[in-house]
Amino acid sequence: MIPSSVMAPVFSAIAGVLTFCATMGAGSYLNQVTCGSVVKLKNNIYDGRLHSHEVRYGSGSGQQSVTGMKSKTDHNSYWTIKAPYAKTQCDRGEPLKCGSLIRLQHMATGKYLHSHHFSSPLSSNQEVSAFGENGQGDTGDNWQLVCDDDFWARDAAVRFRHVDTGYFLHMTGATFGRPIAGQYEICAHSASSSGSYWQVMEGVYIKPSDVAGTLSRHDEF
Repeated sequence: MIPSSVMAPVFSAIAGVLTFCATMGAGSYLNQVTCGSVVKLKNNIYDGRLHSHEVRYGSGSGQQSVTGMKSKTDHNSYWTIKAPYAKTQCDRGEPLKCGSLIRLQHMATGKYLHSHHFSSPLSSNQEVSAFGENGQGDTGDNWQLVCDDDFWARDAAVRFRHVDTGYFLHMTGATFGRPIAGQYEICAHSASSSGSYWQVMEGVYIKPSDVAGTLSRHDEF
């Protein structure tokens, strides 16, 4: 666990490069999201960022809770894009194709975005938690990237389908009381809907590597 006193200045420095990141054009290969990047994911309907912290659910699995946060600056909303469970690694800077399997590792605690057959606390959908110790997890950490183009683009709204259960990562709009008052419920939903779309926002993006070998041959390139 990295102390918040150390993490805060690091992420403050990161914020300085984000304006440059946001200026990348949609037609550029630099607009692609790559393996190893550290990102915040914003829900396109409720404007909350995917978030976790050392607060456990009081029901269901009792694992570390995952919520949505309105704040743009909280360092507990950063996630590192990793290879799926059972694959040791993905190449740093590898553009992520739509349909790829990935894991999202919570940067502050090292746990993976996870789902399983427990009920979520507010809506009784499928629970989403943060799971794993010392970088170890299981197949419940794997998510399939669902998007409409060849590759995951920074300016695109995408979905994440849980591989083990087929459910979609979802923000319900329902909010918690204490000790995480005002934070949104995150769950996995059996069907994709408006609350299931996400877009990368603030982050540290690894420059795409081996562009010629990974891009589809389209006229615009």
